[in-house]
Amino acid sequence: MQKRGAFGIVSVMKKDTHPTYFPKATIQCACGNSFEIGGTKEKIEVEICSACHPFYTGNEKVLDTAGRVEKFKTRRSVAAASKAKKASK
Repeated sequence: MQKRGAFGIVSVMKKDTHPTYFPKATIQCACGNSFEIGGTKEKIEVEICSACHPFYTGNEKVLDTAGRVEKFKTRRSVAAASKAKKASK
């Protein structure tokens, strides 16, 4: 919808198109942690949060099924050994 105003054609927003905003929406995690933030739903349930996510807790695990990490470590040690050998000559 457009109206002509003092500054030319102005777009006017439609009423009742935006969702209701809840300033104290409750977030409930599967680990039991809960906190409040602003959101469009009154209660939000999540599977993982910053209290239980491995990246934030420091309990990261490397899932290596093909032995890629070991391969990388051996290549790195071989490269370091050859670099040290060249430097000593």
